[in-house]
Amino acid sequence: MDHQRSSTLLDEALALDWTQPRVILIEDCVETNGAFLLHHLLKRSLALHTSTSAVIFLALSQSFSHYDRILRKMGCNLIAQKDNKRFVFFNLLTLECPGGDEGKTSGGLSSLYREIQKVIAALHEENRKNITIMIDDISLLEVATNGSTNHVLDFLHYCHTLTLEFGCLLVTVNHGDIYSSMERPALLLQMEYLADILIKTEPLATGLATDVHGQLTVLNKGNYEGQGNSNSRNRTHNFHFKVKENTVDCFYPGTRT
Repeated sequence: MDHQRSSTLLDEALALDWTQPRVILIEDCVETNGAFLLHHLLKRSLALHTSTSAVIFLALSQSFSHYDRILRKMGCNLIAQKDNKRFVFFNLLTLECPGGDEGKTSGGLSSLYREIQKVIAALHEENRKNITIMIDDISLLEVATNGSTNHVLDFLHYCHTLTLEFGCLLVTVNHGDIYSSMERPALLLQMEYLADILIKTEPLATGLATDVHGQLTVLNKGNYEGQGNSNSRNRTHNFHFKVKENTVDCFYPGTRT
């Protein structure tokens, strides 16, 4: 199979215009972890428009050293990006906000949102042209707020307003299978509603395979005016994937040789 075609298949399905606001929701499960998609989008965000872009990363599930190690294998140095003020990392591994969204609460989500606003305001004007905000695990925001879905939704809606104000890309990760024992919760439904692009990772219907790690579904709603390839709007793309050490191979079923 053509490696170049494989490496661009995901980007073709996403059909991103990096200068316009959009929301991407990555929805994974235990069998097919979607972290590789976050890594892919992080690298792409830092690789494009190198003089006019910045990434604000909210880490609830992994440390900076974890992401730095993975991105180095992919040819991206996060330490250098931090030094260049193009990568701002919020270490939220110990985030606790039992008061939820109350501004008076130390470490509350309102305080976190204000910190994000400060970061954006402090960015050089050129760097505000392409801002990406990434949240590596929405479910852990619920844990930090003692299960307060409303406070998490408020915070995410605030982040959504930033995409409209500054033309940001908002990338979030959630785990669909943690809700398997209940009706689809408000948090997941609201995020799927807000998302311009929904990416789902799932295990193969036929079970485990050596050369295929799972299947990927990309729903490109095309809800954002003037963006993307018109041929990719309101379309669902389905293909298989295999995660490698420094990349991911995406390919249509039956085309792997």
